[in-house]
Amino acid sequence: MTRLTLALATLAALFALTPGVSEAMASDRSVAKMVSFGGSCAKCELSGRQLAGARFIGADFTAAALVGSDLRGARFLGSAFERADLTRADLSDSQMMGANFQAATLVDAVMNSAALNGANFAGARLNRVDLRDAEATGANFARADLTDARFDDGQLHASNLAGVIARGARFVDAQLTAANLSGGRFDRADFRDADLAMANLRGARFDGADFRDAGLRRANISGVDLSSARGLTQDQLDEACGDGATRAPKGLVVRACGGRWIAPPAPPPPPAPPAPRHLVALDERF
Repeated sequence: MTRLTLALATLAALFALTPGVSEAMASDRSVAKMVSFGGSCAKCELSGRQLAGARFIGADFTAAALVGSDLRGARFLGSAFERADLTRADLSDSQMMGANFQAATLVDAVMNSAALNGANFAGARLNRVDLRDAEATGANFARADLTDARFDDGQLHASNLAGVIARGARFVDAQLTAANLSGGRFDRADFRDADLAMANLRGARFDGADFRDAGLRRANISGVDLSSARGLTQDQLDEACGDGATRAPKGLVVRACGGRWIAPPAPPPPPAPPAPRHLVALDERF
């Protein structure tokens, strides 16, 4: 008997103690009405499950499989999903404050309008992920693979994108104020209308990147090779902070900011996870 089967058998009696759960299941069996998880379910197999609106509070789902699962509107508060596989999962409108997805796989996942504030995606695979209109203030994407990811209209204030692979990624109209892009690969990335005020671009690569109408007020472009970047104007470079090693597109020059350059603030640490809870309710089809 698997751990998950045992948990279901042991906690089945809780349904009778949870007001409204049985009525909700009887009236609509196609979508889970109240699904809450806590405790540990490492390496659990949950691929393809209908878990819209589920709550993962202080739960440990390390290396779990949720491939193609429906997790729209789910809440991942203080939970661990390290090395979990969420390929093609739908996480639209989900909340992930303080959740840990380090080294997880979210290739082709849909996460538009998700709240990722303080979440950890360090070293995660996010190829072609849809993060349009997401809120990711203070989120950690360090060394993540963001190839062809979409962050259009995203809120990425003080986020950490150091060392990411973001070739072909889209940041159109994204808010990247005080974000750390140092050492990242942003070849052919799209930063049109993005706000990069006070962002740290030092050591990053932007071959063929599009900066049309992007804001670079006091952005640190020291030592950055922008010679093949597209859409840059002299007015934009006049707002940024470069040095003698910065390479500008042909016909443009870079200036150093007067006085000492002010480094962007460090992203806030994620909140401590709450105490683990037990499984309190489940869709009977689970």
